[in-house]
Amino acid sequence: MNSHVRFLWRLHRRLAPDAREDFCWSPHSVAATLGLLAAVSRGRTREEVAEALGSDPAGAEFVEPLNAAAHLDAESRDRVRLAVANRLWVDERLPLAPAGPRTLEGRFAAEIRAADFHDDPERARERINADVADVTRGLVPELVEPGAVNSETVAALVNALYLKAPWHEAFDPDDTVSGSFRTRRGTSSVLFMRLTTRLGYAARHGWQVVRMGVVGGIQAFVLLPDAELATAEPELDHDRLPELLDAVEERPVRLSLPRFAVFGSGALDEPLAALGVRRAFTPAADFTPLTPRPLRVSTALHEAVLRIDEQGLEGAAATAAMMRLTSLFDDPVRVSVDRPFLFLVRHRDSGVVHFLARITDPDRTATDG
Repeated sequence: MNSHVRFLWRLHRRLAPDAREDFCWSPHSVAATLGLLAAVSRGRTREEVAEALGSDPAGAEFVEPLNAAAHLDAESRDRVRLAVANRLWVDERLPLAPAGPRTLEGRFAAEIRAADFHDDPERARERINADVADVTRGLVPELVEPGAVNSETVAALVNALYLKAPWHEAFDPDDTVSGSFRTRRGTSSVLFMRLTTRLGYAARHGWQVVRMGVVGGIQAFVLLPDAELATAEPELDHDRLPELLDAVEERPVRLSLPRFAVFGSGALDEPLAALGVRRAFTPAADFTPLTPRPLRVSTALHEAVLRIDEQGLEGAAATAAMMRLTSLFDDPVRVSVDRPFLFLVRHRDSGVVHFLARITDPDRTATDG
């Protein structure tokens, strides 16, 4: 799991670089979607995904933990709500190679669903969003925003997850009190849940860590820095994080924890590029295990929400990699000649320059002629 922690912390720094702002995302959902992407790619396209994940996306080290996290043990099913769905949405006109879809179904239990991207892209977008909203119990109602699907879209790889689980020891609502929470804008009044019991606890390297048990084989951790979070979080790295989590030992703890609901959303294109996942977004992408037609990822989207209260936690997330047909050329570069410029005219073969001009005011030069 060290590779998973390394991946999530590297991506966290790119997704939420400002440690002064609230943010939430799901490493599970993003990693699962990258696993889907790797399953339908090959060559350097796949290698970049594997390098970002830090493990072979087809290997047991990657696949088995994801599949284990997507299932509940028999004892928890009556008390925990967990849903994980992987989908390949594909236009009926797109010819499919057998290998990629078969791998998606076998490795990630993905469902293959048809969508009429070409003739009715808005309806296709609505169907994807409705499915995500259904899996996430309405917490992610519109993952794919208007404009993200058009007539050139031919496929989408989507992961959605939902989790609702109670604490092993619930907080007593009658013991919840108002208190002061220090923010960068000053103090604010919030509701603090309170609990005195044996919990996992550690204090080292300038952090206090509290581990709370959640039904369903789930753990929740509070990581509280001695210094300001805006200073401490950037200094925390992927080696120190698991060390802190593993250091906790049970002891009596009097915990005061605020209720909260936190949200995060955004495009993953640039954060993934910072981790080296670039080729999938270019005309050089190789998705031939999915289709003989040339494809590339047009954008990757993510959204997540997490809430906690006296009873437990509820969270949902979804990730989508939208795919479009591509050509041998990139999308056109936008050039707006809206400031002074030089203009040169030359003979192609000899290189002799016929004219060289400086344009500082096109309106004046046009009228002065």
